[in-house]
Amino acid sequence: MRVAGIGVLALLLAGCATTGSGSGSGANSAPPPAPLKGATSAGEAELKSTYKVWPGVPTVIRNVTIYDGKGGRIENGAVRFENGKLVSIGQSVNEAGATVIDGAGKWVTPGIIDIHSHLGDYPSPGVPAHSDGNEATGPVRPEVWAIHSVWPQDPGFSRALAGGVTVLHVLPGSANLFGGRGATLKNVYGRTAQDMLMPEAPWSLKMACGENPKRVYGSRSQMPGTRMGNIAMTRQTWANARDYQAKMKAAKTPQLRNLQMETLVGVLDGKILVQNHCYRADEMANMIQLSHEFGYRISAFHHAVEAYKITDLLKENGICAAMWSDWWGFKLESYDGIEENLPFVHAAGGCAITHSDDADGIQRLNQETAKALADGRKWGLNIKDEEAWTWIAINPAKALGIDDKVGSLEPGKQADVVLWNGNPLSVYSRPQMVWIDGALLYDSNDPRRRPVSDFEIGHPGAGDRK
Repeated sequence: MRVAGIGVLALLLAGCATTGSGSGSGANSAPPPAPLKGATSAGEAELKSTYKVWPGVPTVIRNVTIYDGKGGRIENGAVRFENGKLVSIGQSVNEAGATVIDGAGKWVTPGIIDIHSHLGDYPSPGVPAHSDGNEATGPVRPEVWAIHSVWPQDPGFSRALAGGVTVLHVLPGSANLFGGRGATLKNVYGRTAQDMLMPEAPWSLKMACGENPKRVYGSRSQMPGTRMGNIAMTRQTWANARDYQAKMKAAKTPQLRNLQMETLVGVLDGKILVQNHCYRADEMANMIQLSHEFGYRISAFHHAVEAYKITDLLKENGICAAMWSDWWGFKLESYDGIEENLPFVHAAGGCAITHSDDADGIQRLNQETAKALADGRKWGLNIKDEEAWTWIAINPAKALGIDDKVGSLEPGKQADVVLWNGNPLSVYSRPQMVWIDGALLYDSNDPRRRPVSDFEIGHPGAGDRK
């Protein structure tokens, strides 16, 4: 990305425990292994993050209402960050040597985390030449990586930044049973996708069940063409991965690499997190059974429009549900979606997440969260504003294995901070300033910090930013 008014030289210098028994039909399966935080996997040597923290200054924001991202609230509070990290948070903080911003009447939150995005892989405005999210050449494609399709000049990144999004997880599409690896990005300006890749964030594996795989491949008269075909192919793929894992462990000499199997074994070894596209409750239960059969863990079900039907099962297995606020009915498997889905999962003690899956929706995840919160309150669920903020803060961070780094305002964590010009759960509020790792990257009052991508420069509508 390029920021008008900032020279090229400056840009270059800136640089849940698992228990339960699958579908509830028995207790013979051992709990699936928990993922290893920050674990690396096969392929690390081939793709390293080149992310560099942009320069910032010691900063204090005071006299603000704070949602800390993990369910806490501080009135007339203050936060201090420097050297890319949060230093202190409370009613007051040490202001010595810091740039002080008086935020009277304003709010501070951790940066928003979108667990389900396709920015870069499906840039907006969308054209076929940039449609790179689905490798729809076969139902089993775990060897592809979404980051290799990410186009850093996608204008959607800067639009999301203006909406307070500091971290996003870019996934392959859902045409396939195994769609490939997803990547967690910091929402910074980068010449390459690797410049945005969040260091030490685990890779994910995108899986899908339901209508999409059976429609895409069934229409070609190939397997899977039914839901039972979906499960059969998924089971066989995991069985093959188990065989490959055993073979590699027993091998006395170097073996030919199999990139498909490397990703799958990374999951079985607890190093790669499963992010599973799934709508219906019965299908989520089927996938949980498969995870127990082969000994892997599902980190989150995405879309999960029927999560409210199996809140106990999700909680028992430590699986998050990443959901829209009110999308439902646009295809048959989404007909039982309800607008109270998010708050029902939260009220049951589960891990509820607001996600976008949309280049426009990612720009207003605060409003999507507010809509779902209001729908829950209509049904008597007394969920506090600060609790709802966990749906776009610490909960997605947990599901991505990065909650030790981001997702809440706590000393020692990365300083991803948003200053809102009002209550962030109000339709009238928007981010005023956004910091990533303590660097001010967006300022609504400063045209130099309202980024424009190279793709937009010289195009009608880009405007003259001086």
